[in-house]
Amino acid sequence: MRLSTLGPEGTQRIDQAARRILERTGVEIPHAEMQSLFRQAGANVDVSSRRVRIPSSVVDQCLRTAGKTFTIYGRDRGLRAAFGVGQRSYNTTAGQAHWVEGSGDRRFASLDDVAAAAKIGDVLPMINIVGAMADPHELDVSWRCVDVAATLLRTTTKPVTFWFHDGPSAAYLVQLMDVVTAGQTREFPPAYPLLEPISPLRFPTNGIDVLLETCKVPRPVHIGPMAQLGLSAPATIAGTLAQETAEILAGVCVTQLIRPGTPVCFGGIPHVFDMKTTQLVFSGPEQGLMAVAMTEMGRHYGLPVYINVGLTDSKTVDAQAGLEIGVSLVLGALAGADIFGHFGICGVDQGASLEMLVFQHEVIEFVERILRGFQIDDETLALDLIDAVGPGGSFIAEDHTLRHFRQELWMPKLLDRLFWDAWVARGRADTLQRARRPLESLIASYEPKPLPADVERQVAELVARAKRDLARTRPIPRP
Repeated sequence: MRLSTLGPEGTQRIDQAARRILERTGVEIPHAEMQSLFRQAGANVDVSSRRVRIPSSVVDQCLRTAGKTFTIYGRDRGLRAAFGVGQRSYNTTAGQAHWVEGSGDRRFASLDDVAAAAKIGDVLPMINIVGAMADPHELDVSWRCVDVAATLLRTTTKPVTFWFHDGPSAAYLVQLMDVVTAGQTREFPPAYPLLEPISPLRFPTNGIDVLLETCKVPRPVHIGPMAQLGLSAPATIAGTLAQETAEILAGVCVTQLIRPGTPVCFGGIPHVFDMKTTQLVFSGPEQGLMAVAMTEMGRHYGLPVYINVGLTDSKTVDAQAGLEIGVSLVLGALAGADIFGHFGICGVDQGASLEMLVFQHEVIEFVERILRGFQIDDETLALDLIDAVGPGGSFIAEDHTLRHFRQELWMPKLLDRLFWDAWVARGRADTLQRARRPLESLIASYEPKPLPADVERQVAELVARAKRDLARTRPIPRP
């Protein structure tokens, strides 16, 4: 039984409200080619206001054609993330502008940080989609994503995620993935782009241009607006859910009008706007409620679901981080979402931290143990053993204990379970200190599986060509 906040009636009302928004209010699409596709499909397009009003018949047709299941693959084809089939996936963040050092200091992120993040993501077993974590400040934005993607694909054998930028750079990314997959991108896509509507009810030209390139091969698309309750969406959870759902449904239409059959992930990632701090809120009770509700909406349409849970507003690994990450992640997992992220972020996009990632990984393992449950049968009830041991006895030396304890008990790698004296003898380390200890040696010693020499040569040449062809005519000012 899955966790629910809406139920059938609530789900139906949110769906009806979203459809009314699309038909009456519409969405702004400042993209002439996309406007033309909507007009041909039967939508009402006002060119002067760039407003596209989408009837339910168009929504229904696009939902029918949208791909409901898909898989992305690593260089190691055995390492994959499958969507729409009842599996859970966990991804590290696609990129942050800042990087939080082990000392707690913050600086601009660099390409070296992408390589470090890819190494850690490659090692952590519960992370099955490795994100760049860093959005390198020193690289020109016009070709940055190409260099980032190449660094990820060189360093990890898992599927990857990063920020696609625009149409011209996406064309190079398609070529890059084709090189790494030996021309089998259609069958074994290593990544998917994000289409992020801009709340309220607007679509970015660059985002549509990206899809016009990537959908030439039916590559999966994640649609994820980030409506903020009280700022870019109504100050009620129900109103925010309705608007967010409308934005995602419009995004589904965008993908299907570009290429019918494109697989889609329903990215229900609304957040709260904190009226006191004027900051978006990554975690909190409302986030859990909305994540569960958006999972229900995605399931209502038969689509795989991505939600933002397991995040924290804390800037460091502390009690606040544990509370927010743990509670929100278990709620989302019990709701039945397919993918969770973006792990490794400190606060609301305040920076990426490997220590935070290591801690979140521990929480993921904790939650996965809960979801695994336990078995009830004659062997696990152990009635004969209880009778044999009897009152006042001990089970520690029994063969039954040896057979079962590894299966039944989760053994933390990071959390503290020491006696007091042992904890003191080991320096009274807190969770942040314990998360920090293995990172430096791991990054220095870990040797990723290299690309074949001929593939590496083609990747290097393609990145060099992208830098030359996409570079701006004048440098970007640097602070």
